[in-house]
Amino acid sequence: MSNFRQHAELIENALAADKAAKSPLVASWQRSKLLYKLNPDKYRPPERLSQYELEQRKEKIGSLLHIANPRLDRLYMAFGSSGCCVLLADEDGVPVARRGSDPDDKIFNRLGLWTGALWNEQSEGTNGIGTCLIEKRALTIHKEQHFHTKNVGFSCSAAPIFDHKGRIIAVLDISSCRSDLTKGFSRLIEDNVINVARQIEAENFCQYFSGNKIILADNMHAETGVIYQGVSLIALDNDDMIIGATRAARRFYNLGEGEFSPLPLSSLKGFNVNIGADYMSAGKRSIKQALARFNGNKSKVAKALGISRATLYRKIKRLGIK
Repeated sequence: MSNFRQHAELIENALAADKAAKSPLVASWQRSKLLYKLNPDKYRPPERLSQYELEQRKEKIGSLLHIANPRLDRLYMAFGSSGCCVLLADEDGVPVARRGSDPDDKIFNRLGLWTGALWNEQSEGTNGIGTCLIEKRALTIHKEQHFHTKNVGFSCSAAPIFDHKGRIIAVLDISSCRSDLTKGFSRLIEDNVINVARQIEAENFCQYFSGNKIILADNMHAETGVIYQGVSLIALDNDDMIIGATRAARRFYNLGEGEFSPLPLSSLKGFNVNIGADYMSAGKRSIKQALARFNGNKSKVAKALGISRATLYRKIKRLGIK
């Protein structure tokens, strides 16, 4: 039996066993087969937009692309030599920016891991970019977890990027076609993708509200200890009225998506003003308060500030915090 047929039977058996309620992966397979009417072992080349259509999408995503570009460069410098390419896709699953190396480009282009290709679930079934858009969470689709058998040769780690209204506007993805790529290394890639996606999201938010005060809000539930993923930022006007919030802050304080009328800061249930900090300066006071809040636990402090542990250590050293 061919590997392609084995993969198709794996999907069919999982759907027949009705595992979709327990497994997000199987639920995505179910969407691919039943909702989008896709066939896992039916080959078709990736759909691609014209160059004109691609340029229109680049123009639409605008300033976000400008913010993301230097971070895409750094991600590629970190993982490009490992047979990876870096992609930034728009809200429809179309990569609008890419970093890759010449030796691998021929393979990636054939697979459709290229600017202008269409990677939503409706077209390609379960995949990193498309499934991330649907589920609005960071994830890795590792080889045989893809729906289409043509895609089982590579692994994708993707993370969503949300705008100032809490809506998903882009996906950051690292894809690898290495046959020896382990799940452990994929998790390392995913961690880096998540961290960079949060940086892009935070800078995009700060740029949109550049004329306003921006504070860092709490994103850990005081009673349960659950941490809401993402950077929890709130934008205020001159009267300390809330005029914007990131997705993490909206989820924590039940603000919902989209526009909202200005709200007084005091209306946020459980908001701790002492934890609030000027995100743009990320000064000594905010870090010392966060260290005190989490009893010196640097992992929790880094998560609350929306930065990596390495970045936190650098800030602590630079600011002379003991």
